[in-house]
Amino acid sequence: MKTITAKSSHDSSFSFSRRYFNWKKKAEDDNDDDNEEEILTFSSSSHFCDEAKEAEELRIPVPGQVSLVLAPRKKLPIVLVSKLRSALSVFGKNRSGLGTKVIGTLFGYRRGHVHFAFQEEAKLSPAFLIQLATPTSVLVKEMASGLVRIALECEKKVGKKGVKLQDEPVWRTYCNGKKCGFATRLECGPEEWKVLKAVEPISMGAGVLPGNCNGDGGGSEGELMYMRARFERVVGSKDSEAFYMMNPDGSSGPELSVYLIRV
Repeated sequence: MKTITAKSSHDSSFSFSRRYFNWKKKAEDDNDDDNEEEILTFSSSSHFCDEAKEAEELRIPVPGQVSLVLAPRKKLPIVLVSKLRSALSVFGKNRSGLGTKVIGTLFGYRRGHVHFAFQEEAKLSPAFLIQLATPTSVLVKEMASGLVRIALECEKKVGKKGVKLQDEPVWRTYCNGKKCGFATRLECGPEEWKVLKAVEPISMGAGVLPGNCNGDGGGSEGELMYMRARFERVVGSKDSEAFYMMNPDGSSGPELSVYLIRV
């Protein structure tokens, strides 16, 4: 006579776990009891099983090391990144006053001295304006050779820190290796601004303006000669900068370079 036994609570838990888990069946039938014992060790709640499954997915097994859970890296919003870049660009521009591409204007009366101005844009006041001791006629002869290198050298003052290179007041001048006196830094006055406004529409070229730029030709120093071009600015350090004239592709013209050095 067979005795019929009622299902225990473990049996009901086993049937419930069968609904939510896919257990692999082994080939041997004699291992059914072992499978039941393994199944009965798990909780009947599917909530805890789901959490355990998610925890297993987050673990990164490394041989011989402790498993770590890597948190996802947060990304900055696109708007925040763009605002940060624009703020940094404005800050850098205000510090130097000039970018990597600038407008350079060399001008001077025929019987006067040469002025050199660098502008960020044609309508802006020059960030760097100096007057060379070299006469305009002498520099014109040097430029006829096709290669002109102007080196401006100043001394580093002891005890004075934070002075920008372009704010130095006095410079020793060398033109193609020959000493040419001293150059002084100027503030853009009405006379200099009048010249820059007269050549503002010119992006690149050289020419002559009437004396005093007023059309009467009565200037005591003769006609005003000018040369205007785009320059590439290269910053070596806080004590060295260089400006290289950019000629259009395929054109042959004078090569002009200006170097600022603080020693």
